[in-house]
Amino acid sequence: MSEKTCEGVWNNIVKIIQDNVPPQSFKTWFEPIKSIKLDNKVLTIQVPSQFFYEWLEEHYVTLLKRALKQELGAGSRLEYNIIVENATSNSAPYVMNLPGSNNAKSDSQNIGVPLNLNPGIKNPFIIPGLKKVNIDSNLNSNLTFDNFIEGDCNRLARAAGLSVAAKPGGTSFNPLMIFSETGMGKTHLVQAIGNMIKQNSKNKIVLYVPIEKFTNQFVDSVKNNSNQDFLNFYQQVDVLIVDDVQFLENKQKTQEIFFTIFNHLHQQGKQLILTSDRAPKDLKGMDERLLSRFKWGLSADIQVPDFETRQAILEHMMYNDGINLHKDVVEYVAHNINTNVRELQGALVSLLAQASLNRKEVTIDLAKQILKNFVKNSSREISIEFIQKLVCDYFQIPVEHVKSKTRKREIVQARQISMFYAKDLTKSSLKTIGMHFGGRDHSTVIHACQTVNDLIETDKKFRADIEEIGKRIKMNLV
Repeated sequence: MSEKTCEGVWNNIVKIIQDNVPPQSFKTWFEPIKSIKLDNKVLTIQVPSQFFYEWLEEHYVTLLKRALKQELGAGSRLEYNIIVENATSNSAPYVMNLPGSNNAKSDSQNIGVPLNLNPGIKNPFIIPGLKKVNIDSNLNSNLTFDNFIEGDCNRLARAAGLSVAAKPGGTSFNPLMIFSETGMGKTHLVQAIGNMIKQNSKNKIVLYVPIEKFTNQFVDSVKNNSNQDFLNFYQQVDVLIVDDVQFLENKQKTQEIFFTIFNHLHQQGKQLILTSDRAPKDLKGMDERLLSRFKWGLSADIQVPDFETRQAILEHMMYNDGINLHKDVVEYVAHNINTNVRELQGALVSLLAQASLNRKEVTIDLAKQILKNFVKNSSREISIEFIQKLVCDYFQIPVEHVKSKTRKREIVQARQISMFYAKDLTKSSLKTIGMHFGGRDHSTVIHACQTVNDLIETDKKFRADIEEIGKRIKMNLV
């Protein structure tokens, strides 16, 4: 019997894992791993970061141990080799070896910081003349994880937020930066983190502050010669949530004081949570020292919600308000309001207000009439790109896959359906359609259309998919 190699063992483990986790999770958490050493029954794998190590140990340790035992037998162990970026100097990254275990890190101890302010320190949130001793978190108690709808667009950010809420300051997600375009729910998510921490750790000081409020407080402290009070106040916080840090751009003095506060809290093991309308690398007019600290932890983006997530958001809003709308109306809104969550909410409110005022049931026709100002370019000519996106949203696959060379059954099917509708609903030539699918020729498009027509005749499930996709396309053409 040939001697086992680390590559062979890891490849077999990977096959077991691939059968037990969703494809996207496998691609995100296991494809980047490399096996580097096998010593008796100890397998060493290399992961890209401390963040990866903690995530694997928290979410997949049982599966990893089971697969390892199946390959190497009882007494086998897993060790991690982690490449650590040195954020404080120009020296090269260094390697850190850690044993695998099933033990989570213990929560960091609170060092007796009371919920009440030190009486000698002024609270910049308090208006002079009003009596208030405790620090108000400034959180909206209605913004929780329970009403934050999960989808592919926000899954990583939400999962990271839950990890931070469970162990503030005790994970490698420090700082945790959530970034997205406006109206995607990043403020909701960070406030949900804060509310959960408050619920679980009643002796922690949690503070939410928009960066513009922070800036105005700092300017006031300069005017009133109370800089030290301002600094001392923020240095007492256990969990600091700062919204819209992009507005720090080109504000040198505010950046300096924020840098000092950030450093102090981070060194004390306190949790920092930030939001921005763009990734840290795209922020301009920022001190490099501050930018490097933004990159220390995890940056997770929230993208435009897909159709299913938009529909779930609408249904959740309706449930909370105790109202019912016909399924066709909900689908119409979800198809056509595809920019952000705020516009979805605005569209729903408009529908309900008009229906209530006019005492009319909300039908598709009424929805189209009311939402004509929300639905942009409703009479637009349909494009190949739009068809690709709608079909891929339906099958929950990335658009890039239908343009690739992959021959996976589900990808081929989505590609053929997209070609079918592109030929049927656009004025594009066969050659042009083929070019939109990775440079394929006209004969491939003809074959795709023929295959779709044949399956419509013979496959009931396929015919139902085609009809549903056609219905969704037509909704967007009205």
